[in-house]
Amino acid sequence: MAINGDGSGKDEQKTRFSTREGVYSLMPLIEYYRPNRSNFSSTPIPLNAVHLSLVTVPGVRDYPERLCLNIGKELYIYVYKGIKSGADMATQIEKKTFKTMNPTCHSFNTSFTSSDSIPLLVGFNTGIITLQDLIRKDVCKVFNEEKLVDNTKITCIQWVPNSRQFFLSSHASGQLYLYNEELPCSASPPNYQLFKSGEGYAIHVCKTKSTRNPLYRWVIGSENSCINQFAFSPCNLYLAVVSQDGFLRVFHYDTMELVGIARSYFGGLLCVCWSPDSKYVAVGGEDDLVTIWSFHHKQIIARGQGHHSWINVVAFDPFTSSYSSAEQSSDTSCFSTCYRLGSVGQDTQLCLWDITEDVLRQPVFCSSVNIKPKTNDFSNNGDAIALTSTNHVNSNNCIAVPTHHHHHHHLNHNHHYNIHLGNHTSSNHHYSNNNNNNSSSKDNPATDSSSAGTLSRNSPPSIKQRVLLTFVEKRGDGGGGGGGGVGGTSKKYSTRSNSSGGSEKHCNYSIKHSELEDPMKLIGTAACPRFDQCPLLEPLICKKISNERLSALIFKEDCILTSCYDGSVYTWARPGKINSSNAHLVATTSSMSTTMSNDSTSTVV
Repeated sequence: MAINGDGSGKDEQKTRFSTREGVYSLMPLIEYYRPNRSNFSSTPIPLNAVHLSLVTVPGVRDYPERLCLNIGKELYIYVYKGIKSGADMATQIEKKTFKTMNPTCHSFNTSFTSSDSIPLLVGFNTGIITLQDLIRKDVCKVFNEEKLVDNTKITCIQWVPNSRQFFLSSHASGQLYLYNEELPCSASPPNYQLFKSGEGYAIHVCKTKSTRNPLYRWVIGSENSCINQFAFSPCNLYLAVVSQDGFLRVFHYDTMELVGIARSYFGGLLCVCWSPDSKYVAVGGEDDLVTIWSFHHKQIIARGQGHHSWINVVAFDPFTSSYSSAEQSSDTSCFSTCYRLGSVGQDTQLCLWDITEDVLRQPVFCSSVNIKPKTNDFSNNGDAIALTSTNHVNSNNCIAVPTHHHHHHHLNHNHHYNIHLGNHTSSNHHYSNNNNNNSSSKDNPATDSSSAGTLSRNSPPSIKQRVLLTFVEKRGDGGGGGGGGVGGTSKKYSTRSNSSGGSEKHCNYSIKHSELEDPMKLIGTAACPRFDQCPLLEPLICKKISNERLSALIFKEDCILTSCYDGSVYTWARPGKINSSNAHLVATTSSMSTTMSNDSTSTVV
C-alpha cells in the first residue's frame, strides 16, 4: 500500500505516493491551467469535465508533444514539455473562446499527425463538431452546424483508427454517428433506413441521392440513454461502448456484430478502456466500482472497490504492465502477467490496481449470457447482393480500418458495379441467391484476422465494404416504395422519437429490448455476477491528489497526467525520473501549501 511521503493527514492532498516500483512525485511547476485565473474563490468551476488530448508531432526535435484541454467555454492548446521543463503558460499555441457553446470533448488524429498537419476534432454541448488544423490554418470545417443531425451534447469523439477522414461521435441522445470529414452534412433533416439490429442496438444508413454525413447512425441502449464513452481496442478490431443504462457493449466494428455485454452493479457506466493486448476491458461508473471484463471468457472476472464516489476515468498503464504478446496458450506458467490499471473519480482520489495472475486464473463463471444475433434481410425483391472484397491486414494480423477515399457508385441496368479497394479492384459482381458465410469466431481479439465474404441474408458486408462502396442506391427516385437496395421492401414503418434531427423509416425492425436488459435478471450471470461470485480487488494505492473532482488520467513513459474540473493539469514524475536537471520542479510541503489553501476555497456552480 502507499505511504504519505509528505507526512500529511489522510484527508489532505498528497504530493507523492509509493508503489512497488518506487515513489511518484508531483511536479507543481509543470501545471497547466487557464492562464488568466486569479484566485479560485472568484472563478466558478465549469460543469463540463476537463478532458485532455495529447499528440506527438513527428519531426519536431524539442518538445514535440501538444496538449489540448477544454475549460468552460474555452479551448487551450499548449506545447507540453513533459518533466524536462516547467510549464510556460504565456506561450500557448492557441486559445479559442466560444460565446454560445462549450467544448465537451476533442481528439487528435494521431495516425496522420505530421510536422505539416495536426488535425483536431472538437465536439460541443450543442451537437456541433469542428475540425481544425494547428498547422494549416486554412482548414476549418463545421459539421452538424444547423443541428439537424443531433442537437444533444457530444459526449465522446474519436478518429477511426488508421483513418485519415472517418471519425465517430457519440451523443447524450444515445446515438453514435460515423462521419467522413471530406463530405458535407445534408442541408435538410436526414432520413434514416434501418440496416441492422440486435440485442439493444440498431444501425441505420442515411438515405440520400448523393452521399452526405452522417454515413451511419448507431442507436444503442434504451431510448434516450446517453452514450457516455466509447473506445477502440488496440488491435483496431473492436469497439467498446458504455452508456447510462449501465451496459458495456462490445462490437466487432467491421461487421457491426455485438460480441459481448456486461452490466454495472447499479447505475450508469461512465468510462471504458482496453488493456494493451486487447484481452480485457475495464469500466467504471456510478456504482463506485472498477469492473474488469474478459474478452476471451465473455464475462466479468473481477471488481475493484476503493472509490467513494462515481468513477470518471479508467486507464491501463502499459509501461508497468507485464503480459505476453503471444497468443495465450493452455500453459500459462511460461510467463508472468500483471496489468496495472488506474482510475480517478469524483471523490478526488487516484487509485492504482494490480490485476495479477491469481485473479486472471479464477475459474470461468458457469452461468453465461447468450447473445442472440438478429437475422437481417438485406434483400432486393427476394435476391441477395453478393459482394467480394480483399481485406487488408496490418502487421499485427488485425484488419486495418479503411483509409481510402469515399467513392459513390451507381447500379446500371444490368446490375453490375465495381468496387475500388485501394489498388485492388473487384468488378462484375452480380445479384445472386448464394448464401456464402465465410465469417469465423475468434476468442483472441489481437489475432482475429477473419475476412468478410459475401453479402447474403446471414452474412452482411463489412463496414469497410459498405463505407468504400458508400451505399447501393435504390433504382427509384423516391426510394420508398417497393424499390431495391439495402434494407428490404417492407412497407410497415414506425418512427422512434428521440433528440436527434431527421426522421427514420423502420422496415419491421426496432431495437430489441429483451430480458437481458432487466438488471434483476442479469444479477448472478456472467454479465453481472454477485459479489461472492468474482474476486474483489483492493487498490494498490488510493490517494487524494486534488481538492476538486478528477476528470482525466493519462499514463506516459516518464510521468502520469491528471486533471480536475477546475482546469488544473498536474504532472506526476515516475520513480527514477527525477535528476539534478529537474529536481527543482518536484513538490515539497511548503511549495504546495499555497495551492492547497486556494483549492479549498473553490466553489461549484
